[in-house]
Amino acid sequence: MTQPEAAPIDQRYLVQQRKVGTADKDVPVFARAMRSKEGVFEGVSFIRNKDKASVMTLAEANQVIEWAAKKPLAAAYVTTIICKGQ
Repeated sequence: MTQPEAAPIDQRYLVQQRKVGTADKDVPVFARAMRSKEGVFEGVSFIRNKDKASVMTLAEANQVIEWAAKKPLAAAYVTTIICKGQ
């Protein structure tokens, strides 16, 4: 009898951030999660390159949103979770 395969981890989310009230011409930025060598979440940097952004699970994306909401300028930005293909 063989062991059932583990379900693949649902890692298909990106976190996008835009300035509140700006025109569509403004380029959104995307989250790149920073983790320690042990894999512990340490913070986020927001980058323009969507291809280099961190692809995350929904739980990890929510962790990024919570972290971003604690920053001093958080009210100036709208931070959302999007699917990788969007």
